[in-house]
Amino acid sequence: MIYKFRSKAAGDVIMMGPSGDQVLRIIGKTPAPKGIIEPAAMPAAVQAIEQAIVAEENARKQAEADAAAEGRTLPPREAVTLRQRAWPLVEMMKRAHGEGKEIVWGV
Repeated sequence: MIYKFRSKAAGDVIMMGPSGDQVLRIIGKTPAPKGIIEPAAMPAAVQAIEQAIVAEENARKQAEADAAAEGRTLPPREAVTLRQRAWPLVEMMKRAHGEGKEIVWGV
């Protein structure tokens, strides 16, 4: 599935299914073909994504430190990090919240 997030406050954000599913779970939404993020929920959603990004980055740093301590190297990280995948949606949420507009997908 492809997610096309839309808001009257910003341009569309398109995410492939697995990335969209991950971000929706992070913000406490069940992945579904249709949905909405209300403006009142956006600050908490942005905070949840930012916390998930920090957790992912800290886990990678710890794994690299553990590997270095054992004299091995880790394979390269994913080509696109959560920070990079989620940034357009976070920016959309900030704009939509500022204008009091919802974000919808699948409609």
